[in-house]
Amino acid sequence: MIVTFVHHSCFVVETEERTLVFDYFENGKVKGFEFTGVLPEFRKEKPVYVFASHAHQDHFDLAVFTWADKYEHIRYIFSKDIKLSDRYLERNGISSKVKEKITFVNFYKSYAIDDMEVKTLHSTDQGVAFLVCAEGKTIYHAGDLNLWKWEGAGDLVNGKEARAYKREIGKLSDEEIDVAFVPLDSRQGKFALEGMLYFMEHVDAKVIFPMHMWQDYSLIEKFKSKTANGAFAGRLVDISGENEAYEL
Repeated sequence: MIVTFVHHSCFVVETEERTLVFDYFENGKVKGFEFTGVLPEFRKEKPVYVFASHAHQDHFDLAVFTWADKYEHIRYIFSKDIKLSDRYLERNGISSKVKEKITFVNFYKSYAIDDMEVKTLHSTDQGVAFLVCAEGKTIYHAGDLNLWKWEGAGDLVNGKEARAYKREIGKLSDEEIDVAFVPLDSRQGKFALEGMLYFMEHVDAKVIFPMHMWQDYSLIEKFKSKTANGAFAGRLVDISGENEAYEL
């Protein structure tokens, strides 16, 4: 399995039999940031599955539909909050026929897509998180499912956020996850490490890639230096920049 960190929350997972793309968006689409991620070249004989956890501009881009011209065996798995009317697609130069390749998913559901099982959780922000089972492997992509505590929000709001996150992560307690993609967002200040730590403490995940870092990778080392559990530190992948590939 080869995992490529494209940028932000976009990862490509290439296995022997398929290519999975999570939460892609083109460079230049998010104001204030210059993302430089480039998709690796996919092998055309493999099916390509494109996931979008929700409609935010840093997780979804209409550009993914242009890939259908290049890859015959392509499927799209989108959270149902992504609204794609025929008129909207055609106004953006996309044939409405592309919807035949889309599976819209809701939270707390399980979907059979070809020979994959795709299960979903309810995001604490918008949309869903994905749990994908294929080829004897389980892959988790959180989307914006995170412990969204903020400085200045107050105990009432932050307590509600913490309970919501813990409730969702509890649904993964019986899962054995091979690769997980989990937010580590420095904008949260003193609360930035809490979601990742709770995930590690309560989920059996062999390898964990931090994401949603807004190009600030310093929190990875900060997390590793603060945790007293060396096994936790060893499970978290060191990412130093965009376009990095990892062979697992």
